[in-house]
Amino acid sequence: MILSQQGHLFLWMPVCFAIGIGGFFSMRVEPQASVYWAALLTVLALVSVKRFQFVGRALVLGLCAVTSGFVLASVRSHSVAEVRLEFRYYGPVEGRVIAIDRSASDAVRLSLDKVVLFNLSPSRTPARVRVALHGDQEHFSPLVGETILLAAHLSPPSGPVEPGGFDFQRHAWFQKLGAVGYTRSPAMVLLPASDTLLIARVRQQISNHIRDVLPTKTGGFAAAVVTGDRAGIDQASLDSLRDSNLAHLLAISGLHMGMLTGFIFAMVRGGLALMPSVSMRLPAKKCAALCALVVASGYLALSGGAIATERAFVMVLVALVAILLDRRAISLRAVAVAALVVLVRTPEALVSPGFQMSFAATTALVAVFTEIRDREWTIGPKWMRPVIATVLSSAVAGLATAPFGAAHFNQVSQMGLIANVLSVPAMGLIVVPGGVLAAILSPFGASWVGLNIMGLGLNWIMLISDWVAGFEYSVRLVPQPDRIVLPLFALGALWASFWRGSARFAGVVVILIAALVWVATDRPHILISDNGGLVGVLTEDGRALSKARGSGFVAGVWLENDGDDNSQSDAHAKWDNQVRHVTGKKTVERIEDCGGSAILVVNAEPQRKLPCQVISPKYLRQTGSIAISKTGEIRTSRQVHGERMWHPWTKTQ
Repeated sequence: MILSQQGHLFLWMPVCFAIGIGGFFSMRVEPQASVYWAALLTVLALVSVKRFQFVGRALVLGLCAVTSGFVLASVRSHSVAEVRLEFRYYGPVEGRVIAIDRSASDAVRLSLDKVVLFNLSPSRTPARVRVALHGDQEHFSPLVGETILLAAHLSPPSGPVEPGGFDFQRHAWFQKLGAVGYTRSPAMVLLPASDTLLIARVRQQISNHIRDVLPTKTGGFAAAVVTGDRAGIDQASLDSLRDSNLAHLLAISGLHMGMLTGFIFAMVRGGLALMPSVSMRLPAKKCAALCALVVASGYLALSGGAIATERAFVMVLVALVAILLDRRAISLRAVAVAALVVLVRTPEALVSPGFQMSFAATTALVAVFTEIRDREWTIGPKWMRPVIATVLSSAVAGLATAPFGAAHFNQVSQMGLIANVLSVPAMGLIVVPGGVLAAILSPFGASWVGLNIMGLGLNWIMLISDWVAGFEYSVRLVPQPDRIVLPLFALGALWASFWRGSARFAGVVVILIAALVWVATDRPHILISDNGGLVGVLTEDGRALSKARGSGFVAGVWLENDGDDNSQSDAHAKWDNQVRHVTGKKTVERIEDCGGSAILVVNAEPQRKLPCQVISPKYLRQTGSIAISKTGEIRTSRQVHGERMWHPWTKTQ
């Protein structure tokens, strides 16, 4: 059976590589040196055997890829190690602005490097911090590269809000982010932008110019499409795009890169065809491919190099080089090469929603359209094929990304297909040509012509987004699945896409098993936040929360993970003190008993021993957030996420 896969096994190399990376991140303790030596010796022993037939060679190469992924993830994890703030800090913060975006509360947020904290030695100062700007900041317009000074509240990156939830500490580790916080005081500029971070500054200048030319909402959307800068997009617009399944249009991904390079390719090739004297002497197709490659490279640099953009660029690079070499441009091999490039550069990308959804959509689209091409299927009359192709591509991409989007964001857009069918053509026919025209006219000071054309297409997209998101049942909330569900979905889908022969349908069986595991997943009966500030108890009417205000982020995530659309105040109305929760230092100090509850949760240390299980900040610093099942089984973040280098309890044992 494996012999029939000759010519297709390269597709499994990034899969094996990803299995190695996933194995490293799923470990609960840091691997010892003996693990690496054992893996290396095993691979060397297998490679040294020269009598392997095809099946043996395939297994050896797969094992080598798994081992390489594991080792590379470890090397990357150690190479990005930086100082992390170990306590809460309030005081002066000096640093250079390296990125500007928006927080979940819709505040402008600055990422700073070259950080200086008052009365803190460089050896204890984080390499990077991120600060949200609240309060009166009307007279402060930050620029990338400026050195600024502000008074901020900083704290270490927080852990998962529940065991098995998103691990922000790991995410911050790979961003070299040692502290996060906010300021309510006006910030000030100490030093103007220097000659460093030139590309980032050019990117910001282009974004600012776009937002100056176009109205606020449209300008923010246009800047995101052109430069990847989302600082101008308000939270309401972002929520609307997410609810209508159009948020992918914000990310500079395969859609944008493909449309741009396709437009440039067609424009150059068509232009050369209009000049017979030139086209007779030069290979017009290859000239067009070279021009498209140059534009794609510039777009990659301008966009900030996000994972989706990088993947899209590698795909375009492989396709255009194939044209230059007279080979097939689009294939699953190109997708595999792109995946390997991204994972080699940033192994941690494997666990990010962007990587998973981007490659899920691309792999599914290439697999489906390759099947249609190879089997020479017709998809309707010629005049209807563009429409059918748009509907089919939107449906395939939507189905492929739906499990990942639902698992990470706890929602499914039930009208996403309609929104995409009505919006994606506007991106290709209006927005992209308008952007190219703006770039061409920019040296002459007439970029506003192209930008206003872009604005027409973007206004249409936002109109569709608001219309679709406005329907009562446009979004369906779903509970968070068990951690094994997404790997099962991915392996099943990859098997169905890559394997040749009837055995490929085994992948469908794996997908069905993943769906059944998801449906059977039970949410925790009791949840306790990592600082003791909030408790949630699952009732027949949904989760009841111990507080109507405060710990709003944690409350929101818990409710989302339950698939519950109630607000925190509504959830608090269900609270009936099944678990006693006491907050406030003075109130905790006056506690004399447990009030008849077996568990007492406090956010300060009690002064006396109590006749029940007390969960206090001191206890939680060693465990992280806590989940308790209906049978009384206790799971902590420390147990689930392990004792890894990015978790603070490894330093407090």
